[in-house]
Formats: sequence, C-alpha cells, structure tokens
Amino acid sequence: MPCVARSADGDDVVLLDESGNPIGAADRRSIHTDQTPLHLAFSTYLFDADDRLLLTQRAHDKVTWPSVWTNSCCGHPRPGEDPTAAASRRIHEELGLDIEASQLRCVAPDFRYRAVDAQGVVENEMCPVYVAEVDSAAHDPRRADPEEIADCRWVPWRDVIDRAANDPASLSPWAVLQIPLVAAARPPRSVVEGGGDSGPEGSA
Repeated sequence: MPCVARSADGDDVVLLDESGNPIGAADRRSIHTDQTPLHLAFSTYLFDADDRLLLTQRAHDKVTWPSVWTNSCCGHPRPGEDPTAAASRRIHEELGLDIEASQLRCVAPDFRYRAVDAQGVVENEMCPVYVAEVDSAAHDPRRADPEEIADCRWVPWRDVIDRAANDPASLSPWAVLQIPLVAAARPPRSVVEGGGDSGPEGSA
C-alpha cells in the first residue's frame, strides 16, 4: 500500500476515490512512489498580450520528471482549500506573479491522467486545468522558486501547440494531453483574429 501518513506541517494532498470524492489526506512529499494514490491537483496556463504561453522547466532534482519543460504552474490543493485559490497561491509561490483566483478560468474541470516516469515514479491525478491572461512585464524570472523551477520562457502559443503534437517527448506527459484541451478553449489569436503570430520567438 502507498504511504498515506499525514504531514506534520499541513502540506498534504487530498486523496480521492475513483469517482473523484475526497477520502482522506496524505503528506505531499511522501505519496509519489510506484504506487501513488489518486489525488487532487491542478494545472495552469498563463498567457500574455502577445499570445505567448509561459513555459517552465521543472527543477533538476524534482521527484518526478526532473528538468522537463511543462505548463506554467502545477500544484495540489490542501485539504479544504478551493482548487482555484490553491492555483493562485502556487502561482505566487513558484513564479512570484500575483493572480487573483477570479482571474483564473477553468477549461478542463474533469481532466485526469496517470503517467509513469523513467524512474518508475507514478503521477496519478484528477487535475482541473486553468488559464489566465497576465502581464508578462510583471514576471521576473529571478523570483521563481529554484526548488520548483529551473528555467522559464514565454513561447508563442501556436509553437507550443505544434510542439505538443510533433515533439511530445520534449514536454511533460500531462502538458501534452492538456494542451489540445486548452487550445480548444483558448485558440491561438492568429486563428481567432485572422492575424499572424505576434511577440518574440521563445525557445525551450
């Protein structure tokens, strides 16, 4: 059985049954093993006025998918915490960006995935997906939490969509699955507005 001990400092995740109902809590730092129980998480995608997405590279010593490029911010609501409020909290803690929960729009409330990394560690999450429009000028990469993020770059949204489709191994497995859902809810502005992609080229 996976470890389901509670933490001493309240840094717990919400454990779920197969229908997505809370059934308990466990220490976030201990549950990710080869038998990770189903738990609640969230993913966020932050866009700027130039139709670029903030991609982040996971820290090199992360337990799962170290050094892999992924969406803007991920995390876990604590027991009793609203997932949207948790997303706002983690965006500030990881990226140093202040985004109110009201600015976040849920585009995939029922997203669920299970993936196994190269070391055999499992991610097993129900993970609602949020988007928000932000001011990239307010983003200072020096404020990123080095325990979570090794690097971050603003990349044209259309390029991210193409990358997920044509080079999925270069992104986290959850981002590859989420990006088409996000694109359906928030298409590239070149498609919506009939213009070309704008903003400087990013790379990751």
